[in-house]
Amino acid sequence: MREVYKKISREYFEQVQSGQKTFEYRVDDFECEPGDILVLEEYEYEEGEENVTARKPTGRVLRRRVGYVAHTKDFVWLKRPDVREAFEQHGAQIISLLEEGVENVKR
Repeated sequence: MREVYKKISREYFEQVQSGQKTFEYRVDDFECEPGDILVLEEYEYEEGEENVTARKPTGRVLRRRVGYVAHTKDFVWLKRPDVREAFEQHGAQIISLLEEGVENVKR
């Protein structure tokens, strides 16, 4: 088990903190496996998120245990022509799965 530190914007920090957001969608440029601790450090973006030089830490931190990790390069079904065409047209969704009786969805 290891601790993995990642930056997260205020908007998403708040959603994770409230329990509304129960997943992370990240570029697969670091190692992470079930049981690791994801340490999410909140950052403010002064001039829009595209400007990485304008970010600064707020000091707030969340810790979450990693459950399942999917690597999209391993999704061989994305290579099927019918799926590839639909993916290119519509994009994709990342869906968090909760026990049926769990209520933390805000609409």
